[in-house]
Amino acid sequence: QVQLVESGGGLVQAGGSLRLSCAASGRTFSSYRMGWFRQAPGKEREFVAAIRRNGGSTYYADSVKGRFTISRDNAQNTVYLQMNSLRPEDTAVYYCAAAQKMGSLDYSRLYEYWGQGTQVTVSS
Repeated sequence: QVQLVESGGGLVQAGGSLRLSCAASGRTFSSYRMGWFRQAPGKEREFVAAIRRNGGSTYYADSVKGRFTISRDNAQNTVYLQMNSLRPEDTAVYYCAAAQKMGSLDYSRLYEYWGQGTQVTVSS
């Protein structure tokens, strides 16, 4: 099992930046593919970004491509989401998630473990 704890959320003006972190417990972090999802009020949870075990491949939702960057440090058991050029529509609770199963990384049900979420609010 793995436990995930997100941090780094907050209030930022449009055009600003935030860096989210997700710290994982356990000794097998490098065996998990990691993803970031978000959920805005009244909306379904949506895929944001994902990264493979060794960090060699990354994937992004079209809405964040070119603005957000996912990365991981397996030695520190941490995955990051660097968010630049933030927009009010990026406002949501952001969750990190871990998956060992094979499948499409933009599919939330692939992920076995989830963090508690961190709020990101972008003001206009």
